[in-house]
Amino acid sequence: MSSQIITSVLAFIWTIVIARYLGVSDYGIFGFALSMSMMFSVITDFGMSTHIIRSVSVDNSIVSKYLGNAIPLKFILSILYLVVVFIILLISNQNIIVIYVTLLFCIECVIKNFVGLLSGMFQAYEKGKYPAIANTLLAVFTLVFIVMVVVFNLGLNGITWAYILANAVSLLYIVYALRNFITIPKFSFDKKFWVKLLKWGMPFAITGIFYTIYYSIDVVMLEQMVGAYATGIYNATYKLLDVLTLFYSIYTAVIFPIMSKQFKNQKSLLVASFEKSTKYLSMITIPLAIGCLFYSKYIIHFIYGFQYGDASSVLNILIWTVCFLFINGAASNELNASHKEYSVTKIYIVAAIFNVVLNLFLIPNYSYIGASIATVLSEILILFLELFTLKKLSLLPGRHLLFDVVKVCVSSIIFGFILYILDLNIWVAIPVSIVIYLILLLVTKSFDSGDKYIIKQILGK
Repeated sequence: MSSQIITSVLAFIWTIVIARYLGVSDYGIFGFALSMSMMFSVITDFGMSTHIIRSVSVDNSIVSKYLGNAIPLKFILSILYLVVVFIILLISNQNIIVIYVTLLFCIECVIKNFVGLLSGMFQAYEKGKYPAIANTLLAVFTLVFIVMVVVFNLGLNGITWAYILANAVSLLYIVYALRNFITIPKFSFDKKFWVKLLKWGMPFAITGIFYTIYYSIDVVMLEQMVGAYATGIYNATYKLLDVLTLFYSIYTAVIFPIMSKQFKNQKSLLVASFEKSTKYLSMITIPLAIGCLFYSKYIIHFIYGFQYGDASSVLNILIWTVCFLFINGAASNELNASHKEYSVTKIYIVAAIFNVVLNLFLIPNYSYIGASIATVLSEILILFLELFTLKKLSLLPGRHLLFDVVKVCVSSIIFGFILYILDLNIWVAIPVSIVIYLILLLVTKSFDSGDKYIIKQILGK
């Protein structure tokens, strides 16, 4: 958890540094190159890493055979990946700068995927500290190299090399740890086994394709249809929201163990966990979204500078994504825990197609505003589909959850109205709004006995 927090904080810092240094248009190229490389990165692996990690977790003795065959196979797939991306870039008439930067990020993606495979071996052996160290090294060196790029004014080219070098450091460490604590892989070229690995990994590859399409296609389509400036505006806002996902990780790490003590029955735990997650995450994200409506311009100017002023309108829309994203995450966790992974995959396949179709209509007419609307509507669709699936499995909480969410919404609306009336400076508004909102939650009796128990457990009482 500490490694994840450090990584997320440092990532937030270097995101701001890069955006301010590059400016809107170059940051748009940066965002396109990163998204393009991610969208096709499944080619480097075809899902076999997930299968290998699961298999080695069950039987550690097969690690040498699997790694020995997987590493050379991934080298071949990585070359195929670079060729495919290069051809697509040529067909789409990208200029030489975009092609060069995108291919560099593809190299970074290849290194990252090798790190992912080797780190997975430590997970299989339940030695999580080594991947955590690798992630921390990656974050620290990424920030250090990016600061050096800014100091020596090496431009967009320097930023891409900073990512590559930082990932190379992470790879060197994880290879060192693997050789010392697990095994020294011996390369094997068993073509029949390669075919089996690809076949076993295909279901995971299909899932990965649609996940990456869903999370990357909007930036790629924006650059293709509108241009680098619009992409930079949208990408800067989207990256800003990424830091909020850290709170979801902290939430799950803190709350779920406490919930486990309350509910011994697995099904009761799943339902209660989703119920409480929806309630608590709504308590955080809804007032946050309303507060952003009043202070989005100041937030954007403070973080990115005045050159990103147009991003405030994007933030006003995309902030609502967080409300649905967190609840969707809780619903996905419940479905995965119920062994309904394929149901989650099907939902994201539908959402990816829906998102692409929406973007085809909205981006040409409304640019980054259209892309923002498409993202929010896609998250709403995921929410409805996941709730429908939970209902079919009898895993959906009762009506009292709806009443709880209504109370949160009423408190948030009143909170927003008070903020509007007071019209405070943001630094004064933050502590004042927290006090006001907590009072409103108490007045509406939003906390029940179960909530009070969890709060006492967190506080150690």
